[in-house]
Amino acid sequence: MASFIQIENKIKSFNKSIEVSGDKSISIRCVLLASQAIGKSKIYNLLESEDVINSLRAIKKLGIKYKKSKNFYEIYGFGLNGYKSKRKIKINAGNSGTLARLILGLLVNCNNFITIEGDQSLSSRDFSRVTEPLKMFGSNLYTKNGKLPVKILGTNFLRPIRYIEKLGSAQCKSAVMLAAMKTPGKTIIKARKSRNHTEKFFKYLNIPLKSKTRGIYDYLEVRGVSNYKGFNYVVPGDISSSSFFLVLTLLSKRSKIRIKNVNINESRVGIIKILNQMGAKILLKNRRRYKGETIANIIVESNNNLKAINCDKELNSSAIDEFLIIFLVAAKAKGVSTFKELGELNNKESPRLDIAIEILNAIGIKVIRKNNDIKIYGKPDLNLNKKYVIKNFKKDHRVFMMACIAALVLGGKWKIYDRNSVNSSFPKFFKIIKELGGIIN
Repeated sequence: MASFIQIENKIKSFNKSIEVSGDKSISIRCVLLASQAIGKSKIYNLLESEDVINSLRAIKKLGIKYKKSKNFYEIYGFGLNGYKSKRKIKINAGNSGTLARLILGLLVNCNNFITIEGDQSLSSRDFSRVTEPLKMFGSNLYTKNGKLPVKILGTNFLRPIRYIEKLGSAQCKSAVMLAAMKTPGKTIIKARKSRNHTEKFFKYLNIPLKSKTRGIYDYLEVRGVSNYKGFNYVVPGDISSSSFFLVLTLLSKRSKIRIKNVNINESRVGIIKILNQMGAKILLKNRRRYKGETIANIIVESNNNLKAINCDKELNSSAIDEFLIIFLVAAKAKGVSTFKELGELNNKESPRLDIAIEILNAIGIKVIRKNNDIKIYGKPDLNLNKKYVIKNFKKDHRVFMMACIAALVLGGKWKIYDRNSVNSSFPKFFKIIKELGGIIN
């Protein structure tokens, strides 16, 4: 199979109901938390992507058994001290920053040296942001230049800490929370607002947690526990995966989509707020609560009268994984859209802010950048007829999918490399595109 795909035709009108794959952030947390529970956990609709499969492989290396049944996974945990490992174990996190950083939080009491590795993209990302606070618990962590590989040797004498997280990184906050639940005493965390799936899980599992919000910071108090029991969980659909189809519909002609059973956690719905401010009129139907999370069906129709936005930077953390596809909407909106303080985008799987600007420039969109702020000059009548080649983006799955949506709604002849990049988060991407009538070669 070729390493690239080709798209040479715009997608035609459609009116469909779809379901996207399980939420990646929740899937990884399910695997890791089940691996530290006492007894059996059953997880339904687990995302079967490379990042999640690597999470399952990681807990297996640590002595945790799991098996797949017809429509669920069973994971058999032995408690907070249940990881067993031989000396000099190596765990490969692949492309997953969530796995690499969160599992370090669970290894703070491991008895042998364990090395966390990753692919080329992950190995270029900053890990000092998580190794430094984890050292405060009393564990030993070793890394060169703050990058992977990271070696960790835990301690039997963990101590609670006080920690300030200023980046708005849910991964760093969660790693500290996971370590904190293993300590005697109370850990205090002041964290810039970010995704709160770990907080939801702690409350569901009755792990002692107090939380309150003041301004742009969340204040968390985590108390250690002796253990918690296995659980059953149905993973809802991923809003990040849904975002590509929301935008595909929005920018197509005479189309409508209904995406069922999507997680609309309040810390993840920045894209819905942003697109609605741009005129999208996204509807949320059949809202319901599930173990702390909120699930709904998302409905949107085509809209050829989109307007620019001066995006509130306080929405950044709740839309951080969706900005690439949001930029595509800004490219078709009337007026000049402004986005501020997006430096964290360049700390993702690829330098996403840099690459997004390159792609927008390539399709004829004017972008002005000042530090980590950008202005996008929209062209509502944008229609492409040239050839475009997208490559050298570190196999970033979101860059790949953004390019596919651009090709399907804007026209032109596209060759987009690294087709297998979608396997890290959304293996069903091509299948759904074809269900909607998109032609990909």
